[in-house]
Amino acid sequence: MSNYPLDTIRHSAAHVMAAAVQKLYPDAKFDIGPATENGFYYDFDMEHRLVNEDLKEIEKQMKKLIGRKLPFEHFELPRAEAEKMLKEAGQPYKLERLADIPEGEKIGFYKTGDFVDLCRGPHVANSGDIGAVKLLSIAGSYFRGDEKNKMLQRIYGTAFASEEELKEHIRMQEEAAKRDHRKLGQELDLFSFSENVGPGLVLWHPKGAFIRHTFETFWKEEHYRNGYQLLYTPHIGQSILWETSGHLDFYREGMYSSMQIDEKDYYVKPMNCPFHIEVYQSRLRSYRELPLRWAELGTVYRYEKSGALHGLLRVRGFTQDDSHIICTPEQIEDEIAEVLRFSLYIWKCFGFTEIKPYLSTRPAKAVGEPERWEKAITSLQKAVDKLGLDCEVDEGGGAFYGPKIDLKVKDAIGREWQTATIQFDFNLPERFDMTYIGEDGKKHRPYMVHRALMGSLERFFGILIEQYAGAFPMWLAPEQARLLPVSEKQLDYAKQVELELRRKGFRVETDVRASSLGAKIKDARNARIPYLLVVGEREAEEGAVAARSRREGELGTLSIEQLAEKMRFEVENKIV
Repeated sequence: MSNYPLDTIRHSAAHVMAAAVQKLYPDAKFDIGPATENGFYYDFDMEHRLVNEDLKEIEKQMKKLIGRKLPFEHFELPRAEAEKMLKEAGQPYKLERLADIPEGEKIGFYKTGDFVDLCRGPHVANSGDIGAVKLLSIAGSYFRGDEKNKMLQRIYGTAFASEEELKEHIRMQEEAAKRDHRKLGQELDLFSFSENVGPGLVLWHPKGAFIRHTFETFWKEEHYRNGYQLLYTPHIGQSILWETSGHLDFYREGMYSSMQIDEKDYYVKPMNCPFHIEVYQSRLRSYRELPLRWAELGTVYRYEKSGALHGLLRVRGFTQDDSHIICTPEQIEDEIAEVLRFSLYIWKCFGFTEIKPYLSTRPAKAVGEPERWEKAITSLQKAVDKLGLDCEVDEGGGAFYGPKIDLKVKDAIGREWQTATIQFDFNLPERFDMTYIGEDGKKHRPYMVHRALMGSLERFFGILIEQYAGAFPMWLAPEQARLLPVSEKQLDYAKQVELELRRKGFRVETDVRASSLGAKIKDARNARIPYLLVVGEREAEEGAVAARSRREGELGTLSIEQLAEKMRFEVENKIV
């Protein structure tokens, strides 16, 4: 078992993979091969078009090189000698990377067997220290990520200190593949994308739309209960709005092109905040009105490169569960603590229990007075401490306009997701000249906090699908129970039970097909229905159902009232 840090093992594995590729394909030209969060990759330019079968041979060569325990030998060269060596080796991409190294900085190389790479390191002592490796997939990648450049071939792999850790990782990857929201979204008929509509623009199907309606309704009710007021704002705004906010200066590449209306430029909104500020600015405000907690399920549009789009997790049109808190400096500490508590409550209602905050502080370049920054950071830290949470601090990691707390949650298979954000903003209140009349009768600048609990509803839904593996809990499931008549003789009774359960507020369907009971049960299980209700001759005579719970298994024969009571308990308590 290797004792080196995982990123060092993986970076070294990338070099060994490149050495294996060089041995098998001597004409290969190399770009970069970094370690990543889950493994490593290397980009190649070569005549041979790689296919998945090639990975087996490359991996076989890697294991031979690892077995030889080849040393990673570091050496440095003057720039002129480094250029000469790379030109003679026919490595144009490495020459471009060499040009990126500032004058006066050391130019380092690592040699592994016959393979020499321009690299800062660090690396393991020899290839035998790498541990266990596995090559995973092949993809295309533009040089430097620029679509105008040549498409290179990228090989992804992973490495771990031991074979046991690698096997566990592969098992987790297989489990993640089973939970892939894109695959389940299609299987369960929840959502789709259409080239006719456009990439990254989601079409919500009836079942997916119902789940969205359910968690939107929950979101709205909880916000009203927690002292928020809801807003609705337009999808477009005049250019002057985005000039004032700074979006046209700093975020134009993420915005869609303007449209001309009445000889004025309008833009579809990439953010909701300027609209909320305009509501605030609609009249003079007093300190007695503050704090104001305004929330909106506001749909925004942002341009993402096509290569960055990923199912529901990265889209071009999405609905943010946006909120802005506008308050006095004296109120900010209590407001932040309440927002953090509320965020934790919402996520726990959906079954997420492992939640960790990350606090990002003032960067080198920042707007707003240092005293405001200190007060804001202190308020964020106190809120975290008050709730007894273990917080990781990212010194200097805040945005130029304010510090923030990001919440990350772990899902059912241990993956961490970036979710809620609590973000101070010292920039927009200045740009829009936001003020309130204080107790002294003078104008003061309010504090403003941006807050999103779910992030975007699309991304949130994608996370939920993977968290539950498509098996939504009773309160969210679009179909809570399915009646399965044994034969046509019980069809009328099944329809009677369906009507009775619907009148009690449950979402129930009857499988009216002439299929066998086994086929009906199989289809209902594949659809992840929480309750399967079989009705045969005996059940029809007794006015009952033979119930099976997805969560608890076989429940035996239940009366309709017993069943309804059990189902109601699950819904009201949001059992997951």
